Order: sequence, then C-alpha cells, then structure tokens
Amino acid sequence: MPPTPIIPLTELREKIDTVDSQILQLINQRAAYAQKVAETKLAQGESGSFYRPDRESLVLRRIQSLNTGPLSDETAMRFFRELMSACLALEKPLDVAFLGPEGTFTQQAAFTHFGHAVKTVPAASISAVFHLVEKGQCAFGVVPIENSTEGVISYTLDCLLTSSLQICGEVGIRVQQNLLTHASHLAQITEVYSHAQSLAQCREWLATHLPQVTQTAVSSNAQAAQLAKAHPNTAAIAGSIAAQIYHLPILAANIEDNTNNTTRFIIIGNQTAAPTGHDKTTLVVSMPNKSGALHAMLEPFATLGVDMLSIESRPSRQGLWEYVFFIDIAGHSEDDNVAKALDLLKTNVSMIKNLGSYPQALF
Repeated sequence: MPPTPIIPLTELREKIDTVDSQILQLINQRAAYAQKVAETKLAQGESGSFYRPDRESLVLRRIQSLNTGPLSDETAMRFFRELMSACLALEKPLDVAFLGPEGTFTQQAAFTHFGHAVKTVPAASISAVFHLVEKGQCAFGVVPIENSTEGVISYTLDCLLTSSLQICGEVGIRVQQNLLTHASHLAQITEVYSHAQSLAQCREWLATHLPQVTQTAVSSNAQAAQLAKAHPNTAAIAGSIAAQIYHLPILAANIEDNTNNTTRFIIIGNQTAAPTGHDKTTLVVSMPNKSGALHAMLEPFATLGVDMLSIESRPSRQGLWEYVFFIDIAGHSEDDNVAKALDLLKTNVSMIKNLGSYPQALF
C-alpha cells in the first residue's frame, strides 16, 4: 500500500482558516436565531427566565448522538453548552445563586451546567441560595446534595423539605484537589490551608509529600486560596477554578487520595421541566408508623417497573422517631408508569411531595 501523501502545512492552515470563518458565520447565525426566539417569547407574554432545562438537555443529547469524532462526546457537548450559554445571555442574562464564596466546587458546578455566560451570585449558606431564588433575586440556584464518599448533604435535604422550589436539573463534578501556591518547590511550603474535608481527602498525599507542614482548616477552599495568595511560603488545597480566580499557580494537580470522589449538585428554581426520555424524579414521602408501611411504600415502584435509584431517611422534626424518606426514581412524573406508581403510592403514605422531575446529568 502506498504511503499517505503528506499535505503541506501552509495548505492545512489555509483549510483551517476557511473552516474557522465558516464556524464563526454559523455561530453568529445561531445567535441571531436565539435573539428571534427571545422576541417570539416576549410577544407571547413570557417574562421569566428563557432557560429551559429540558430543551437544553435534548439539544446536548442530540449533539452527542450526531458526534462522529475525532472530538469526544464530552468535548463536543461542552462546546455546545458554552455556545448555548452565550446565546441565552443574548436573549436574557441569567443570574444563578451558588454556595460561595467564589472559587468553590459549587461555582464550578454552576458553570459546568449553565456555561460561563451566566452571572454567578455567591451565597453564604445553602439556605441563602434557596432564599435568593425564592425571592426572585436569582432565576436558579446550585447546591450540593450528595458526595460519593461522604454521603448526602443533610442540610440540602432539610431545605428541600420546606421550600416551594423545584429541582430543575443536576450536575456531577469530580472533586479534583490541587495544591495552589506561589512557592516554586514543596520544600518552601510551611503551612497548608483548606477546608477540613479537603484536608481529609488528601491525607495520604500530604503525609507523603508534606509530612512536617502545618495543616490549617478554614471555612472554605476559596478562603484557603485567599490566605495562600496573601502569605508567602503557604499553600492551599482547592479546585482549578480557585486557581483561576485567585491567580495562584498549581504546583501539584489531582492530589486527592480517592480519584473517583464525585459530588452531585442539584439545580433549584421555579420551573417544571418537561419530559426528555432521560429523566429523574425526586420525592419526599412520610408514612404511618406501623408494620409493613415501608413495604407498602416501595411496592408500587416494583409493581410498575419503576427503577428506584436511591432512598434516604431523615427525621421529620414533627414527632419523636418519625421520619421522612427522600427517594430518587428513574423517569418523569408524566411518564405513564411513573404517574401510575405515584397514584398508587398516595394511598399508602401519609404525605408525598414531588420535589421535581428533571433531566439526568449529562456530565
């Protein structure tokens, strides 16, 4: 077989320049259509957020199905996520509350889900994120709900129990910890700042590489980055977004002991997402304290073939030893089998609240 002819670099670069021009023209054409969408929505009387979680998910899944490479599906979807984010900003700017301060993994989750064209608004606590959205100061909020090694975030569950907001989406972030510092070598570092949980997640790495260095727990990894920036010969353990925001070089990357450590975040808002075919529904249920009650609660899901993804119990705070159950199931509340299961469930429990049906995480 004859060798493949080598194309001159000048010719290849001319082809790339031509494609770049075509891409730019098409991107702006798409943006112009997005502006037309906004005009149509306004003419039809829509005044709230133009972001639709179900529509975004369907677009990204379509891109995934069309992608033939050599770019990976994840890369292609991230590109289109940013494109959609920029187009949405042309339609109407989107404010998104997150558990701050700036530089946290929750802010990273907000950018991963919505793209970088949104305005992220830091809140001091999980309840404060809920309040910003409930008061209409932000269209959506992002809060952590579960970590693969530490379990559920109980305070988020408590807020969901009392809030009128819906879960509109979810996103998973792999927790990659980095050593941020202006020091040139590990030997120069005298103190490491980080949140206590992050210090624990990097315990083995610290014991091996910085065994004599003082470890100081602070309120957040973002605060740790601020301290490391202000004090010479100190370092912070934090995510890459903190390195970018606080202009701190990464001396050592991915120093977490468990490389599979992932945190799941939920998107909260006032929207109800339409079915996409790849959905999840979150419920909170309470039941009478009697024999067989738990079996009666679970039976409708098994009977109608609804996959239960997780179940978590929490004190109801209404009586001694009374509990509520947070349940994730596969499917949308408008799907036939899910709707029938929920109707059956209502007859077996004392309270049921649908916290939201929403597209399953793509990332």
